[in-house]
Amino acid sequence: MRKPIRLLTALLLLGLVLTPVTLALAQDGDIAPAPIVNDEGGPIAIAGQMDYSNPIITLGVAQPLIVLEDQAGFIDRNEGFIFPIESQVLGQITGDFFNPPFGWNLSLPIEPQGTLRDVDNDGEEDPGVMTFAVAYWTNTFGDPYLEQRDQSGGGWSTAFATTRINSDPSGKGEVIGGKYIVWAPDDQQGFPSGFGEDGKLFTEDDPIVLLPAGYTVVDMDTDPFTFDRASRPNMELIEPESLILNDFSDMSYAEAFDAMLDLFRRKYAFTELKNIDWDAKSAEFRPRFEAADAENDSLTYRRALRDFIWSIPDGHLSGPFVREDFIAATQGGVGLAIRDVEDGRTIVNFVTPDGPADRAGVKLGAEILTWNGQPINDYIASIVPFSSPFSADHVRRLQQLRYGTRAPLDSEVELTFKNPDDDAEQTVVLTPEAESESFSVSSFNVGRTGAELPVEFRLLDNGLGYVKLYSFSDNELLTVQLWERMMETLNQNGIPGLIIDMRQNGGGSGFLADQMAAYFFDEPLELGKSGYYDETLGEFYFDEDRIERFYLPDETLRYRGPVAVITGPNCASACEFFTHDMALDRRADIVANYPTAGLGGAQDFFQMPDFEMLQISIGRPVDADGNIIIENVGVPPTIRVPVTEETLFADSDTLLETAIAAVSRTALPYGAMVNEGSALSQPSGVSVEPAATEEPATTEEPAATEEPATTEEPAATEEPAATEEPAEEPAAVETPAEDAAATEAAGEEPAATEEPSATEAPAEEPIATEEPSATEAPVEEPIATEEAPAADATPEAPATASGGAVTVVSTGRVLVRSLPEQSGAILGFVNNGDVYTLLEQSADGAWLKIDFGSKGGWISAALAQVSE
Repeated sequence: MRKPIRLLTALLLLGLVLTPVTLALAQDGDIAPAPIVNDEGGPIAIAGQMDYSNPIITLGVAQPLIVLEDQAGFIDRNEGFIFPIESQVLGQITGDFFNPPFGWNLSLPIEPQGTLRDVDNDGEEDPGVMTFAVAYWTNTFGDPYLEQRDQSGGGWSTAFATTRINSDPSGKGEVIGGKYIVWAPDDQQGFPSGFGEDGKLFTEDDPIVLLPAGYTVVDMDTDPFTFDRASRPNMELIEPESLILNDFSDMSYAEAFDAMLDLFRRKYAFTELKNIDWDAKSAEFRPRFEAADAENDSLTYRRALRDFIWSIPDGHLSGPFVREDFIAATQGGVGLAIRDVEDGRTIVNFVTPDGPADRAGVKLGAEILTWNGQPINDYIASIVPFSSPFSADHVRRLQQLRYGTRAPLDSEVELTFKNPDDDAEQTVVLTPEAESESFSVSSFNVGRTGAELPVEFRLLDNGLGYVKLYSFSDNELLTVQLWERMMETLNQNGIPGLIIDMRQNGGGSGFLADQMAAYFFDEPLELGKSGYYDETLGEFYFDEDRIERFYLPDETLRYRGPVAVITGPNCASACEFFTHDMALDRRADIVANYPTAGLGGAQDFFQMPDFEMLQISIGRPVDADGNIIIENVGVPPTIRVPVTEETLFADSDTLLETAIAAVSRTALPYGAMVNEGSALSQPSGVSVEPAATEEPATTEEPAATEEPATTEEPAATEEPAATEEPAEEPAAVETPAEDAAATEAAGEEPAATEEPSATEAPAEEPIATEEPSATEAPVEEPIATEEAPAADATPEAPATASGGAVTVVSTGRVLVRSLPEQSGAILGFVNNGDVYTLLEQSADGAWLKIDFGSKGGWISAALAQVSE
């Protein structure tokens, strides 16, 4: 028995002696050949799958691409490396991009045109190898190939590639696994067979092997690496951990609340800025989630979830839409709308013909003194709008004014007022009626039908250009094509000035917004950066190497004439970053009654029980000095038009006329004044008080009757959108696109999802985008009707019903799934007010199949209304 043991020992000792010599020889030039598996001469075509859990990936995508991506940028650690166009081999998507997982394939060229890099670290100059990954990208600018803007400035893929990266923001996009496709011009080129002691690839301590000529697939998830020469290998495009959807839907209500709260504690971008005490919120709200569990009551849970979200003063967030509460609180109106004016009064700016207020003698311009015995300011401050929460006080005030005129049908409203030119106070008791006109006229989106193009350009009679820019979340390719068509028209015809109307732009891709602003500049200005929570560091991390900047378009597409941008409180998120960009170097005049919405953070989604998909602000945008921008304060106008009786009751569009005067360099009308002292950012240490005005009641009373909350009186508010359109635009009456939506008020910008750019994310960002803003502003609720069903009511259609109309009813976006169950694959989103054809209903009545995409998709029946 001893002899075999001695022999084994001798062999082990021999191995210990020889191994260092072998490695030394390898590093000194006598490099061993790579051990090959599946030697079929090398790959000629590659196939694979891509899957994603987070629907945010689909935002604005029009031309998804599978591309052979040159990895010289990562080898050089050069984040500005641009994949050469000649190296870009495009693959084919063989499934439905919007219905993951989907297939793809890519044929390899006989001789690729990538970038050679010598990576063997032997001290000699060798031709080197071409190193590729297969990656998903989306094309937005120019031809189908990826230019600098499509590549978000350059670098290498950090999401949905065959490589696996360190997804911590501080990880710098380091490749830590996955697969490469490597091409060697001959059999004398070396390549790493492992990460070396430092754990990094393409560094001096990498062990090296010789590759055969041609293509080899290198699997970096094995140690040592595996070198595969199969002719048709299969590869996966990897979803990074930072992009995987946080899904708490299988938990109990209380467990999901705990998981959500932990997510907010770690990743919410503005905890310090907004002075949020997460422990206090846990103590306040967790008992309500526990009660929902004890009662197995979805309605109790949804109210608790809604009120928790409403307690966070962030306009990017939106909680569940509890339809029955909304109906009870808002189905009645007294036939008037109110606005604050410059001198501090609250006046009537709209009276419904033959409505309760009209019949009681309330005139247009009447000053409201008390409402149900309360001074009007105290009463308005007590309102918690169903469009909560808000980042900025002026937006909250506008919505409080809007919702403050609604009341239950079975109630009475005591109103004390003074009509214009009459010093006598009058007190009347009004009975609310089911009228929606006074509510609709105050909507920020009045006049919109939902059928608008993202960019609508025309020439005004005075020869100036006018463009309505509705969204940064629509089809990105179409948006840029329309934008460039406008630029060509401006330049070819010598148009002397341009007015950009952003008053109904709820946001979208912040990167797209930045790059569309670049068409007005001749310098690649630095715009700031964004920080994200780093799990390893346990704090927010700002990568000094990732500065957001303009990537200039072709010089022929840049417009150099004077520009005015019209904004308002419904210019949110990415719209605000566009406005912020245009204010740099005073490139444009910003014309408004009041600042933009104050929604600054990049967004991600998470899933809660009962089909509730919510948002969280995870990106903290700062300027070059580290000051937080946009959030809480918005972008103020450089030319402020006061809200007065003159501007409220003018027959023309006062903001448009002021913008025309600014561009034409003529005297400003309507008492407009230049706002010289407005800052574009706030010091990072500045904070705001917690949103006491948004604290929801713990009872189930309608929001309109909630207890007063202390709030600072904001200045004059933005005039309603009804007077903001040029004369030829629709009149100030809500015009729904479908009869089924005739009783619904326009939403505050349909949530055609913020979040995010279709381009690849840099490694340090936890979402699939570089841009500071990921989603559009949450939508406003539909107007209630007596006939409207409760939000959780099951439609009455039979299990085999088809051919009816399905109207989506939800404040946030509604997930569409491939199967009538929560585990079904996510196909995408639908929005509040969208109307589809009913194809089928599940046997239990809980799911509706609608004509979504080529094969249809299923949505929760609790979030829809069915009609014939």
